Amino acid sequence: MAELSATAGKRKCSQDMQVDEKLVPKKGLNLCSTRYGVAFIIHICNFIATAQQNVMSITMVAMVNSTDHRFLFNGSTEGLPGDSFRGLNDTPDSLPAGAPVYNWSPQIQGIIFGSASYGMLLTLTLSGYLAGRVGTKRVVGVSLFASSILNIFTPLAAEFGLVPLIATRTLQSLAQGSVFGGQFALWEKWGPPHERSRLCSIGISGMILGIFTIILLGGIICQTLGWPFAFYILGAMGCVYSLLWFVLLYDDPVSHPWINVTEKEYILSSLAHQIQVSPCKQPLPIKAMLRSLPLWSMFVCSFSHQWLIVTVIVYTPTYISFLFNINVRDNGFLSALPFIIAWVTGILGGHLADFLLTKNFRLITVRKAATFLGNFPPSVLLAVLPFLTPSYITTMTLLTLSCGLGPICQSGVSINALDVAPRHSSFLMGTTRAFAYTAGILAPSVNGFLLTQDPEFGWRNVFLLLLAINLSGLIFYLVFGDADVQDWAKERKLTRL
Repeated sequence: MAELSATAGKRKCSQDMQVDEKLVPKKGLNLCSTRYGVAFIIHICNFIATAQQNVMSITMVAMVNSTDHRFLFNGSTEGLPGDSFRGLNDTPDSLPAGAPVYNWSPQIQGIIFGSASYGMLLTLTLSGYLAGRVGTKRVVGVSLFASSILNIFTPLAAEFGLVPLIATRTLQSLAQGSVFGGQFALWEKWGPPHERSRLCSIGISGMILGIFTIILLGGIICQTLGWPFAFYILGAMGCVYSLLWFVLLYDDPVSHPWINVTEKEYILSSLAHQIQVSPCKQPLPIKAMLRSLPLWSMFVCSFSHQWLIVTVIVYTPTYISFLFNINVRDNGFLSALPFIIAWVTGILGGHLADFLLTKNFRLITVRKAATFLGNFPPSVLLAVLPFLTPSYITTMTLLTLSCGLGPICQSGVSINALDVAPRHSSFLMGTTRAFAYTAGILAPSVNGFLLTQDPEFGWRNVFLLLLAINLSGLIFYLVFGDADVQDWAKERKLTRL
Protein backbone atom coordinates (compact mmCIF):
# COMPACT_ATOMS: atom_id res chain seq x y z
CA MET A 1 0.00 0.00 0.00
CA ALA A 2 2.88 2.36 0.75
CA GLU A 3 4.40 1.63 -2.66
CA LEU A 4 1.11 2.22 -4.45
CA SER A 5 0.53 5.44 -2.52
CA ALA A 6 3.96 6.77 -3.40
CA THR A 7 3.46 5.81 -7.03
CA ALA A 8 0.08 7.49 -7.20
CA GLY A 9 1.52 10.63 -5.69
CA LYS A 10 4.29 10.72 -8.26
CA ARG A 11 1.80 10.15 -11.09
CA LYS A 12 -0.24 13.11 -9.92
CA CYS A 13 2.93 15.17 -9.66
CA SER A 14 3.75 14.28 -13.26
CA GLN A 15 0.27 15.19 -14.49
CA ASP A 16 0.06 18.53 -12.70
CA MET A 17 3.71 19.51 -12.89
CA GLN A 18 2.99 22.81 -14.55
CA VAL A 19 1.06 24.01 -11.48
CA ASP A 20 3.83 23.13 -9.06
CA GLU A 21 6.46 24.92 -11.11
CA LYS A 22 4.98 28.27 -9.99
CA LEU A 23 6.66 27.62 -6.67
CA VAL A 24 10.12 27.58 -8.29
CA PRO A 25 12.19 30.58 -7.21
CA LYS A 26 12.85 33.17 -9.89
CA LYS A 27 16.59 32.73 -9.60
CA GLY A 28 16.16 29.35 -11.23
CA LEU A 29 15.20 31.08 -14.49
CA ASN A 30 18.47 32.95 -15.01
CA LEU A 31 19.23 32.98 -18.75
CA CYS A 32 22.95 33.37 -17.97
CA SER A 33 22.99 30.09 -16.06
CA THR A 34 25.07 27.06 -16.95
CA ARG A 35 22.14 25.05 -18.30
CA TYR A 36 21.40 27.77 -20.84
CA GLY A 37 25.08 27.73 -21.73
CA VAL A 38 24.68 24.01 -22.44
CA ALA A 39 21.71 24.81 -24.69
CA PHE A 40 23.83 27.36 -26.58
CA ILE A 41 26.65 24.83 -27.01
CA ILE A 42 24.15 22.40 -28.55
CA HIS A 43 22.77 25.26 -30.66
CA ILE A 44 26.17 25.86 -32.29
CA CYS A 45 26.72 22.11 -32.73
CA ASN A 46 23.40 21.77 -34.56
CA PHE A 47 24.20 24.87 -36.61
CA ILE A 48 27.41 23.32 -37.95
CA ALA A 49 26.02 19.81 -38.44
CA THR A 50 22.90 21.00 -40.28
CA ALA A 51 24.91 23.34 -42.50
CA GLN A 52 27.12 20.39 -43.45
CA GLN A 53 24.07 18.25 -44.14
CA ASN A 54 22.40 20.81 -46.43
CA VAL A 55 25.40 22.41 -48.15
CA MET A 56 24.91 20.16 -51.18
CA SER A 57 21.50 21.75 -51.81
CA ILE A 58 23.12 25.04 -52.79
CA THR A 59 26.48 23.83 -54.16
CA MET A 60 24.70 21.55 -56.62
CA VAL A 61 23.95 24.66 -58.67
CA ALA A 62 27.66 25.10 -59.36
CA MET A 63 28.52 21.39 -59.46
CA VAL A 64 26.30 20.42 -62.40
CA ASN A 65 27.14 21.18 -66.03
CA SER A 66 25.23 24.34 -66.88
CA THR A 67 26.02 23.98 -70.59
CA ASP A 68 24.27 20.63 -70.94
CA HIS A 69 20.75 21.41 -72.09
CA ARG A 70 19.40 17.89 -71.91
CA PHE A 71 18.10 18.60 -68.41
CA LEU A 72 16.59 22.04 -68.79
CA PHE A 73 13.63 23.49 -66.99
CA ASN A 74 11.06 20.73 -67.40
CA GLY A 75 13.58 18.25 -66.04
CA SER A 76 14.49 20.56 -63.20
CA THR A 77 11.00 20.39 -61.75
CA GLU A 78 11.93 17.15 -60.09
CA GLY A 79 12.41 19.38 -57.09
CA LEU A 80 16.18 19.34 -57.01
CA PRO A 81 17.76 22.65 -56.10
CA GLY A 82 20.65 22.21 -58.51
CA ASP A 83 18.52 21.95 -61.60
CA SER A 84 16.14 24.71 -60.63
CA PHE A 85 18.68 27.46 -61.11
CA ARG A 86 19.07 27.23 -64.84
CA GLY A 87 18.72 30.96 -64.94
CA LEU A 88 22.49 30.89 -64.47
CA ASN A 89 22.95 29.53 -67.93
CA ASP A 90 23.10 33.02 -69.35
CA THR A 91 26.04 33.86 -67.07
CA PRO A 92 28.33 30.82 -67.22
CA ASP A 93 31.40 32.80 -66.25
CA SER A 94 29.86 33.92 -62.97
CA LEU A 95 31.38 30.87 -61.27
CA PRO A 96 35.12 30.28 -60.74
CA ALA A 97 36.63 28.50 -63.73
CA GLY A 98 38.78 26.19 -61.61
CA ALA A 99 35.86 24.44 -59.86
CA PRO A 100 34.99 21.09 -61.47
CA VAL A 101 31.53 20.50 -62.94
CA TYR A 102 29.67 17.25 -63.54
CA ASN A 103 27.02 16.05 -65.97
CA TRP A 104 24.51 14.68 -63.44
CA SER A 105 20.90 14.16 -64.42
CA PRO A 106 18.07 15.13 -62.05
CA GLN A 107 17.68 11.46 -61.12
CA ILE A 108 21.35 11.21 -60.14
CA GLN A 109 21.07 14.42 -58.14
CA GLY A 110 18.09 12.95 -56.32
CA ILE A 111 20.17 9.95 -55.28
CA ILE A 112 22.94 12.24 -54.05
CA PHE A 113 20.50 14.31 -52.00
CA GLY A 114 18.86 11.20 -50.56
CA SER A 115 22.21 9.73 -49.51
CA ALA A 116 22.39 12.41 -46.81
CA SER A 117 19.59 10.58 -44.97
CA TYR A 118 20.47 6.90 -45.58
CA GLY A 119 22.81 6.45 -42.62
CA MET A 120 20.69 8.50 -40.24
CA LEU A 121 18.06 5.80 -40.17
CA LEU A 122 20.64 3.45 -38.65
CA THR A 123 22.31 5.71 -36.11
CA LEU A 124 19.59 8.02 -34.78
CA THR A 125 18.11 5.34 -32.54
CA LEU A 126 21.43 3.70 -31.67
CA SER A 127 23.08 7.00 -30.79
CA GLY A 128 20.20 7.93 -28.50
CA TYR A 129 20.59 4.62 -26.69
CA LEU A 130 24.39 4.95 -26.44
CA ALA A 131 24.20 8.55 -25.24
CA GLY A 132 22.00 7.42 -22.37
CA ARG A 133 24.68 4.89 -21.41
CA VAL A 134 28.09 6.44 -22.14
CA GLY A 135 27.10 10.11 -22.30
CA THR A 136 26.29 12.71 -24.92
CA LYS A 137 29.74 14.28 -24.69
CA ARG A 138 31.47 11.28 -26.24
CA VAL A 139 28.82 10.25 -28.74
CA VAL A 140 28.15 13.69 -30.23
CA GLY A 141 31.74 14.95 -30.01
CA VAL A 142 33.23 12.01 -31.91
CA SER A 143 30.37 12.03 -34.43
CA LEU A 144 30.71 15.76 -35.18
CA PHE A 145 34.45 15.36 -35.76
CA ALA A 146 33.89 12.41 -38.11
CA SER A 147 31.20 14.29 -40.04
CA SER A 148 33.52 17.29 -40.43
CA ILE A 149 36.40 15.21 -41.77
CA LEU A 150 34.11 13.55 -44.31
CA ASN A 151 32.75 16.96 -45.29
CA ILE A 152 36.28 18.13 -46.14
CA PHE A 153 36.85 15.05 -48.31
CA THR A 154 33.54 15.37 -50.19
CA PRO A 155 34.99 17.38 -53.15
CA LEU A 156 37.77 14.79 -53.51
CA ALA A 157 35.21 11.98 -53.45
CA ALA A 158 33.25 13.72 -56.22
CA GLU A 159 36.42 13.84 -58.33
CA PHE A 160 36.85 10.07 -57.98
CA GLY A 161 33.33 9.42 -59.19
CA LEU A 162 29.68 9.14 -58.31
CA VAL A 163 29.96 5.98 -56.20
CA PRO A 164 32.69 7.37 -53.90
CA LEU A 165 30.65 10.57 -53.51
CA ILE A 166 27.50 8.71 -52.51
CA ALA A 167 29.51 6.45 -50.19
CA THR A 168 31.08 9.50 -48.51
CA ARG A 169 27.72 11.18 -48.10
CA THR A 170 26.25 7.99 -46.64
CA LEU A 171 29.10 7.61 -44.15
CA GLN A 172 28.68 11.26 -43.20
CA SER A 173 24.98 10.71 -42.62
CA LEU A 174 25.88 7.94 -40.16
CA ALA A 175 27.90 10.44 -38.15
CA GLN A 176 25.30 13.18 -38.44
CA GLY A 177 22.59 10.82 -37.25
CA SER A 178 24.63 10.30 -34.09
CA VAL A 179 24.94 14.07 -33.63
CA PHE A 180 21.20 14.66 -33.94
CA GLY A 181 20.09 11.56 -32.05
CA GLY A 182 22.59 11.58 -29.19
CA GLN A 183 22.13 15.11 -27.90
CA PHE A 184 18.74 14.72 -26.22
CA ALA A 185 20.10 12.56 -23.40
CA LEU A 186 21.50 15.76 -21.90
CA TRP A 187 18.08 17.07 -20.96
CA GLU A 188 17.38 14.03 -18.79
CA LYS A 189 19.94 15.50 -16.37
CA TRP A 190 20.17 19.17 -17.33
CA GLY A 191 16.57 20.19 -18.07
CA PRO A 192 14.16 21.08 -15.25
CA PRO A 193 10.72 19.90 -16.45
CA HIS A 194 9.21 23.38 -16.64
CA GLU A 195 12.17 24.68 -18.69
CA ARG A 196 12.58 21.86 -21.18
CA SER A 197 10.56 23.50 -23.93
CA ARG A 198 12.77 26.58 -24.05
CA LEU A 199 16.04 24.70 -23.49
CA CYS A 200 15.27 22.20 -26.26
CA SER A 201 14.00 24.90 -28.59
CA ILE A 202 17.24 26.87 -28.14
CA GLY A 203 19.30 23.80 -28.99
CA ILE A 204 17.16 22.62 -31.90
CA SER A 205 16.93 26.11 -33.40
CA GLY A 206 20.60 25.83 -34.30
CA MET A 207 19.49 23.54 -37.13
CA ILE A 208 17.32 26.28 -38.60
CA LEU A 209 20.13 28.83 -38.28
CA GLY A 210 22.43 26.42 -40.12
CA ILE A 211 19.97 26.11 -42.99
CA PHE A 212 19.53 29.89 -43.16
CA THR A 213 23.27 30.53 -43.19
CA ILE A 214 24.21 27.97 -45.82
CA ILE A 215 21.40 29.04 -48.15
CA LEU A 216 22.33 32.71 -47.69
CA LEU A 217 26.12 32.40 -47.93
CA GLY A 218 26.53 29.19 -49.91
CA GLY A 219 25.82 30.82 -53.25
CA ILE A 220 28.24 33.66 -52.49
CA ILE A 221 31.00 31.20 -51.58
CA CYS A 222 30.38 29.21 -54.76
CA GLN A 223 30.56 32.34 -56.91
CA THR A 224 33.63 33.86 -55.29
CA LEU A 225 35.81 30.92 -54.15
CA GLY A 226 34.31 27.89 -55.85
CA TRP A 227 31.92 25.26 -54.55
CA PRO A 228 34.63 23.02 -52.93
CA PHE A 229 35.38 25.78 -50.42
CA ALA A 230 31.86 25.55 -49.04
CA PHE A 231 32.73 22.02 -47.92
CA TYR A 232 36.22 22.97 -46.73
CA ILE A 233 35.01 25.89 -44.60
CA LEU A 234 32.21 23.95 -42.89
CA GLY A 235 34.45 20.94 -42.35
CA ALA A 236 37.15 23.06 -40.72
CA MET A 237 34.59 24.76 -38.49
CA GLY A 238 33.28 21.38 -37.38
CA CYS A 239 36.75 20.03 -36.57
CA VAL A 240 37.60 23.04 -34.41
CA TYR A 241 34.25 23.05 -32.65
CA SER A 242 34.32 19.32 -31.91
CA LEU A 243 37.51 19.94 -29.92
CA LEU A 244 35.85 22.78 -28.02
CA TRP A 245 32.87 20.50 -27.40
CA PHE A 246 35.01 18.12 -25.33
CA VAL A 247 36.31 21.03 -23.25
CA LEU A 248 33.05 22.90 -22.66
CA LEU A 249 30.34 20.25 -22.38
CA TYR A 250 29.58 17.98 -19.42
CA ASP A 251 26.96 15.25 -19.29
CA ASP A 252 25.38 16.30 -15.99
CA PRO A 253 25.47 19.12 -13.43
CA VAL A 254 27.28 16.94 -10.88
CA SER A 255 30.39 16.57 -13.05
CA HIS A 256 30.45 20.19 -14.25
CA PRO A 257 33.40 22.00 -12.59
CA TRP A 258 32.16 25.59 -13.01
CA ILE A 259 28.46 25.38 -12.25
CA ASN A 260 27.08 27.46 -9.39
CA VAL A 261 26.20 25.35 -6.36
CA THR A 262 22.75 26.93 -6.09
CA GLU A 263 21.96 26.10 -9.71
CA LYS A 264 23.22 22.55 -9.30
CA GLU A 265 20.96 21.98 -6.31
CA TYR A 266 18.05 23.59 -8.15
CA ILE A 267 18.42 21.27 -11.17
CA LEU A 268 18.90 18.13 -9.09
CA SER A 269 15.91 18.89 -6.86
CA SER A 270 13.66 19.60 -9.84
CA LEU A 271 14.61 16.23 -11.35
CA ALA A 272 14.57 14.27 -8.09
CA HIS A 273 11.29 12.50 -8.91
CA GLN A 274 12.69 10.96 -12.12
CA ILE A 275 16.40 10.27 -11.47
CA GLN A 276 16.16 8.13 -8.35
CA VAL A 277 16.95 5.05 -10.42
CA SER A 278 19.77 5.22 -12.94
CA PRO A 279 18.49 4.66 -16.48
CA CYS A 280 21.76 2.92 -17.30
CA LYS A 281 20.62 -0.07 -15.23
CA GLN A 282 17.17 -0.42 -16.76
CA PRO A 283 16.39 -2.65 -19.74
CA LEU A 284 14.28 -1.09 -22.46
CA PRO A 285 10.63 -2.23 -22.32
CA ILE A 286 10.50 -2.76 -26.09
CA LYS A 287 7.24 -4.76 -26.13
CA ALA A 288 5.43 -2.18 -24.06
CA MET A 289 6.79 0.58 -26.28
CA LEU A 290 5.51 -1.15 -29.41
CA ARG A 291 2.03 -1.35 -27.88
CA SER A 292 1.99 2.31 -26.81
CA LEU A 293 -0.36 4.48 -28.89
CA PRO A 294 1.12 7.73 -27.51
CA LEU A 295 4.50 6.64 -28.85
CA TRP A 296 3.10 5.70 -32.25
CA SER A 297 1.33 9.04 -32.43
CA MET A 298 4.71 10.72 -31.89
CA PHE A 299 6.31 8.62 -34.62
CA VAL A 300 3.56 9.24 -37.18
CA CYS A 301 3.29 12.95 -36.47
CA SER A 302 7.07 13.38 -36.56
CA PHE A 303 7.15 11.69 -39.97
CA SER A 304 4.45 13.96 -41.36
CA HIS A 305 6.11 17.06 -39.90
CA GLN A 306 9.47 16.06 -41.35
CA TRP A 307 7.81 15.71 -44.76
CA LEU A 308 6.82 19.36 -44.40
CA ILE A 309 10.32 20.38 -43.29
CA VAL A 310 12.09 18.51 -46.10
CA THR A 311 9.76 19.98 -48.71
CA VAL A 312 10.32 23.51 -47.44
CA ILE A 313 14.11 23.17 -47.16
CA VAL A 314 14.75 21.46 -50.48
CA TYR A 315 12.04 23.00 -52.61
CA THR A 316 11.96 26.64 -51.51
CA PRO A 317 14.85 27.62 -53.83
CA THR A 318 13.36 25.47 -56.58
CA TYR A 319 9.90 26.99 -56.31
CA ILE A 320 11.24 30.55 -56.23
CA SER A 321 13.31 29.89 -59.33
CA PHE A 322 10.30 28.23 -61.00
CA LEU A 323 8.22 31.39 -60.53
CA PHE A 324 10.77 34.16 -60.98
CA ASN A 325 13.79 32.63 -62.81
CA ILE A 326 16.44 34.51 -60.83
CA ASN A 327 20.15 33.77 -60.32
CA VAL A 328 21.58 31.72 -57.48
CA ARG A 329 22.72 34.66 -55.36
CA ASP A 330 19.34 36.45 -55.40
CA ASN A 331 17.60 33.11 -54.96
CA GLY A 332 19.73 32.49 -51.88
CA PHE A 333 18.69 35.78 -50.32
CA LEU A 334 14.99 35.16 -50.96
CA SER A 335 15.15 31.51 -49.89
CA ALA A 336 17.01 32.35 -46.68
CA LEU A 337 14.48 34.92 -45.47
CA PRO A 338 11.87 32.40 -44.23
CA PHE A 339 14.48 30.50 -42.24
CA ILE A 340 15.70 33.43 -40.17
CA ILE A 341 12.06 34.04 -39.21
CA ALA A 342 11.77 30.34 -38.36
CA TRP A 343 14.86 30.57 -36.15
CA VAL A 344 13.28 33.37 -34.12
CA THR A 345 9.87 31.72 -33.78
CA GLY A 346 11.45 28.42 -32.77
CA ILE A 347 13.16 30.03 -29.79
CA LEU A 348 10.17 32.19 -28.86
CA GLY A 349 7.85 29.18 -29.14
CA GLY A 350 9.80 27.35 -26.45
CA HIS A 351 9.57 30.31 -24.10
CA LEU A 352 5.85 30.66 -24.78
CA ALA A 353 5.24 26.97 -24.04
CA ASP A 354 6.98 27.18 -20.68
CA PHE A 355 5.15 30.41 -19.90
CA LEU A 356 1.80 28.70 -20.49
CA LEU A 357 2.80 25.90 -18.13
CA THR A 358 3.29 28.46 -15.36
CA LYS A 359 -0.26 29.71 -16.03
CA ASN A 360 -1.86 26.36 -15.14
CA PHE A 361 -2.22 25.08 -18.72
CA ARG A 362 -2.03 21.30 -18.81
CA LEU A 363 1.17 19.89 -20.26
CA ILE A 364 -0.64 17.85 -22.92
CA THR A 365 -2.61 20.94 -23.95
CA VAL A 366 0.59 22.90 -24.53
CA ARG A 367 2.22 20.04 -26.44
CA LYS A 368 -0.77 19.53 -28.73
CA ALA A 369 -1.29 23.26 -29.29
CA ALA A 370 2.36 23.70 -30.29
CA THR A 371 2.13 20.68 -32.60
CA PHE A 372 -1.05 22.02 -34.22
CA LEU A 373 0.45 25.46 -34.85
CA GLY A 374 3.62 23.94 -36.26
CA ASN A 375 1.78 21.68 -38.72
CA PHE A 376 -1.67 22.83 -39.78
CA PRO A 377 -1.13 26.51 -40.76
CA PRO A 378 2.15 25.87 -42.63
CA SER A 379 0.73 23.01 -44.72
CA VAL A 380 -2.45 24.95 -45.54
CA LEU A 381 -0.46 28.01 -46.61
CA LEU A 382 1.68 25.91 -48.93
CA ALA A 383 -1.35 24.13 -50.38
CA VAL A 384 -2.94 27.48 -51.20
CA LEU A 385 0.19 28.89 -52.86
CA PRO A 386 -0.15 27.28 -56.35
CA PHE A 387 -3.72 28.55 -56.70
CA LEU A 388 -2.76 32.21 -56.26
CA THR A 389 -1.45 34.59 -58.89
CA PRO A 390 2.33 34.54 -58.36
CA SER A 391 3.99 37.71 -57.13
CA TYR A 392 7.05 38.45 -55.03
CA ILE A 393 5.01 39.76 -52.11
CA THR A 394 2.39 37.00 -52.05
CA THR A 395 4.83 34.15 -52.57
CA MET A 396 7.42 35.32 -50.05
CA THR A 397 4.77 36.18 -47.46
CA LEU A 398 3.19 32.72 -47.58
CA LEU A 399 6.56 30.95 -47.70
CA THR A 400 7.82 32.99 -44.76
CA LEU A 401 4.69 32.34 -42.69
CA SER A 402 4.74 28.64 -43.51
CA CYS A 403 8.43 28.25 -42.68
CA GLY A 404 8.19 30.54 -39.67
CA LEU A 405 5.36 28.67 -37.98
CA GLY A 406 6.83 25.20 -38.48
CA PRO A 407 9.45 25.39 -35.68
CA ILE A 408 6.74 25.95 -33.06
CA CYS A 409 6.43 22.17 -33.24
CA GLN A 410 9.79 21.99 -31.43
CA SER A 411 7.85 22.63 -28.21
CA GLY A 412 5.27 19.99 -29.09
CA VAL A 413 5.69 16.50 -30.47
CA SER A 414 9.43 17.02 -31.04
CA ILE A 415 10.17 16.81 -27.30
CA ASN A 416 7.16 14.79 -26.16
CA ALA A 417 9.35 11.78 -25.36
CA LEU A 418 10.83 13.73 -22.45
CA ASP A 419 7.32 13.80 -20.96
CA VAL A 420 6.02 10.27 -21.51
CA ALA A 421 9.22 8.39 -20.65
CA PRO A 422 11.95 10.61 -19.18
CA ARG A 423 14.09 7.59 -18.23
CA HIS A 424 14.19 6.34 -21.82
CA SER A 425 13.88 9.69 -23.56
CA SER A 426 17.29 9.61 -25.25
CA PHE A 427 16.45 6.30 -26.94
CA LEU A 428 12.93 7.42 -27.84
CA MET A 429 14.02 10.81 -29.17
CA GLY A 430 16.51 9.07 -31.43
CA THR A 431 13.90 6.55 -32.56
CA THR A 432 11.37 9.30 -33.24
CA ARG A 433 13.86 11.22 -35.36
CA ALA A 434 14.85 8.04 -37.22
CA PHE A 435 11.20 7.42 -38.04
CA ALA A 436 10.86 11.04 -39.14
CA TYR A 437 13.95 10.96 -41.33
CA THR A 438 12.42 8.33 -43.58
CA ALA A 439 10.55 11.32 -44.97
CA GLY A 440 13.94 12.76 -45.92
CA ILE A 441 14.37 9.84 -48.31
CA LEU A 442 10.79 9.49 -49.53
CA ALA A 443 9.79 13.13 -49.98
CA PRO A 444 12.37 14.08 -52.67
CA SER A 445 11.65 10.91 -54.65
CA VAL A 446 7.86 11.14 -54.47
CA ASN A 447 7.74 14.86 -55.10
CA GLY A 448 10.20 14.55 -57.97
CA PHE A 449 8.01 11.90 -59.55
CA LEU A 450 4.94 14.12 -59.25
CA LEU A 451 6.71 17.09 -60.78
CA THR A 452 8.07 15.02 -63.65
CA GLN A 453 4.75 13.35 -64.50
CA ASP A 454 2.74 16.57 -64.53
CA PRO A 455 4.89 19.66 -65.20
CA GLU A 456 1.82 21.91 -65.49
CA PHE A 457 0.20 21.01 -62.15
CA GLY A 458 3.22 19.42 -60.46
CA TRP A 459 3.61 21.98 -57.70
CA ARG A 460 -0.08 21.84 -56.88
CA ASN A 461 0.14 18.06 -56.50
CA VAL A 462 3.27 18.31 -54.33
CA PHE A 463 1.70 20.76 -51.90
CA LEU A 464 -1.67 18.97 -51.77
CA LEU A 465 0.10 15.70 -50.98
CA LEU A 466 2.03 17.50 -48.26
CA LEU A 467 -1.25 18.78 -46.80
CA ALA A 468 -2.80 15.29 -46.80
CA ILE A 469 0.23 13.68 -45.11
CA ASN A 470 0.57 16.49 -42.59
CA LEU A 471 -3.09 16.45 -41.59
CA SER A 472 -3.09 12.66 -41.21
CA GLY A 473 -0.16 12.70 -38.81
CA LEU A 474 -1.50 15.70 -36.91
CA ILE A 475 -4.94 14.16 -36.37
CA PHE A 476 -3.40 10.90 -35.19
CA TYR A 477 -1.32 12.78 -32.64
CA LEU A 478 -4.19 14.97 -31.43
CA VAL A 479 -6.28 11.85 -30.80
CA PHE A 480 -3.70 9.55 -29.21
CA GLY A 481 -0.96 11.88 -27.97
CA ASP A 482 -0.22 12.02 -24.25
CA ALA A 483 2.11 13.87 -21.88
CA ASP A 484 1.86 11.75 -18.71
CA VAL A 485 4.66 9.35 -17.77
CA GLN A 486 3.56 6.00 -19.16
CA ASP A 487 3.13 2.95 -16.93
CA TRP A 488 5.79 0.96 -18.80
CA ALA A 489 8.26 3.77 -18.07
CA LYS A 490 7.66 3.24 -14.33
CA GLU A 491 7.67 -0.53 -14.10
CA ARG A 492 11.32 -0.90 -13.19
CA LYS A 493 11.02 1.80 -10.55
CA LEU A 494 8.12 -0.03 -8.88
CA THR A 495 10.14 -3.22 -8.49
CA ARG A 496 12.93 -1.35 -6.71
CA LEU A 497 10.83 0.61 -4.17
